[in-house]
Amino acid sequence: VNVPVVGGHAGITILPLFSQATPKANLAEGDIKVLTKRTQVGGTEVVEAKAGKGSATLYAGAIFADACLKGLNGVPDVVECSFVQSTVTELPFFASKVRLRKNGVEEVLGLSSLSEYEKNGLESLKPELKASIDKGINFANQ
Repeated sequence: VNVPVVGGHAGITILPLFSQATPKANLAEGDIKVLTKRTQVGGTEVVEAKAGKGSATLYAGAIFADACLKGLNGVPDVVECSFVQSTVTELPFFASKVRLRKNGVEEVLGLSSLSEYEKNGLESLKPELKASIDKGINFANQ
């Protein structure tokens, strides 16, 4: 199962797009709300379960590194989600699907169609993600 996850990397800024899952998921809105929350706190749950001795990020990093290597090796149409500078939203950085090729990120893909729940989630995450982005930019400029 593949569910694109867009936005950011923490809490409410994490937005899974269950409407774009492959294979197609026919989930009730209540189930989507529960699964969205679990996705948003899943990384924390893994760290707590491993008593601070591991995280889900390592596995995600391995998947992304594999996708990057495939792109660099010329495998066509390698698409993964990545937090990059983009114009997908009015925010200067945003995690969305990207197409990877020999030179890295070849194309930043849009969000496609979102459900109403996802549209609301997108609007809700923007202030917190903007604050995180601003904090990161300020840190980098010091």
